[in-house]
Amino acid sequence: MPAPAVDTVPPLRTPLYDLHLRLGGRMVPFAGYALPVQYPAGLLREHLHTRAAAGLFDVSHMGQIALHADDPAEAARALEALVPADILGLKPGRQRYGLLTDAHGGILDDLMVARFADRLVLVVNAANKAADAAHLAAHLPAHVRMEVLPRALLALQGPGAEAALARLAPGTAAMRFMDARAVTLLGADALVTRSGYTGEDGFEISLPEDAATAVAEALLADPTVLPVGLGARDSLRLEAGLCLHGADIDPTTTPIEAGLAFAIGPARRRGGARAGGFPGAERVLAEMEAGTVRGRVGLLAEGRAPVRAGASLFAEGEDTAIGHVTSGGFGPSLGAPVAMGYLPSGLASPGTRVFAEVRGQRLPLSVAPLPFRPAGFKRG
Repeated sequence: MPAPAVDTVPPLRTPLYDLHLRLGGRMVPFAGYALPVQYPAGLLREHLHTRAAAGLFDVSHMGQIALHADDPAEAARALEALVPADILGLKPGRQRYGLLTDAHGGILDDLMVARFADRLVLVVNAANKAADAAHLAAHLPAHVRMEVLPRALLALQGPGAEAALARLAPGTAAMRFMDARAVTLLGADALVTRSGYTGEDGFEISLPEDAATAVAEALLADPTVLPVGLGARDSLRLEAGLCLHGADIDPTTTPIEAGLAFAIGPARRRGGARAGGFPGAERVLAEMEAGTVRGRVGLLAEGRAPVRAGASLFAEGEDTAIGHVTSGGFGPSLGAPVAMGYLPSGLASPGTRVFAEVRGQRLPLSVAPLPFRPAGFKRG
C-alpha cells in the first residue's frame, strides 16, 4: 500500500517573521502561519506585563477585507444582510463587533467592522479568512466591491499602550474605545482602531507590509513595551471572557447561547427599524425573547489543576455529561485556573457547582460571572 500523504506545505510567514527570530520568539504553526508562541521572557511575564504596561502582538495572520460602494451606505446595507449588527448606524470613525451567521443562526465567524468615510474595513479570523471572503463574494450584491487587503496587523495592548503609540502618532491619545482613524506612522498610511482582544485598553494597527517591521521596532524601543506571543494572547483573552471562534463559538452555537446578544443592535431586534433580515434571524430573535436551552458560562476551579478544552461537565452524582469546557487554562492575573464552557441554562447561575472529568477524576468547578477580570477600555 502507498504511504499516507503527508502535508509538507510550510507555514506562511508574516512580515514580522525575521523580527520574531531576532527577538528570540519560539515559532509554532498556527492557522497556516509561523508565529511566536512566546519569547524569552516567557508566557507568564508576557501576560502580566501586558496587564501592567504594554504588550505588542503580531496578528498579521488575521484577514483584512475592505468593502467599497459608490454610496458607502449601500455597502453597510449589504453587509447587514449577512450580520445582525447595526452597520448602517455605524458612524464614520467608529468600529463595531459583528457576527457572520448561517441560515440556522450558527456563528460562521466573529469579526470587527470599522467604518471610514469611503469604505468599510473588516478584520476576520485567520482560520476563516478564505471562507469568509468566499461567503462575502457569494452574497454581496454586484455594486459592492470586496477587496482583500494584503496588510500587516499589530496589536498594542495594555494601560501603557496609549503613551507608547502617542510617541509616534500623538493624535491617537484622543481616541476612545472603538474609535477608528487613519494616521501616518513613520511615513506609512495606517488604520488604527482603539480595540483589541485582551480586555485591556489598546490599539490595533493596520499597516502596509513593508512598514510593519519599522513600526514594530519603534514601538518596542519604548521600555514599557514587551513583545508578546500566542500563549499570553490566549490567556489574556480567556481572563477577559472573550470567545475564540472554533472553540467557544462555531456554527453549532448561536449568538444568544454564546452570550453575545450585545452584537445584535437594537435596530435589528424585534420592533427595531430594520428587524431581522440576517441569516438565522428567526431563531436568533426568538431565543432573545424566550431564552436558550444552554449558555456559555465562566468556570472557576476549586483546586489548582487547570481544566482544558474538551473536558466533559457533570452535575454532582450524575453519570451523564451535561456540558463541556470550550477554553481553559491558568489565569496568571488571578493566580488560579479559569475556564469557559456550556451548561444547561438551569445550571448557569453564578455559584452553581459542577464537575469536570479530567484523566478519570471529577474536579469541582463553580460557575462564575464573565469576565473574570474587569475590562480596562477607555470609554470616556
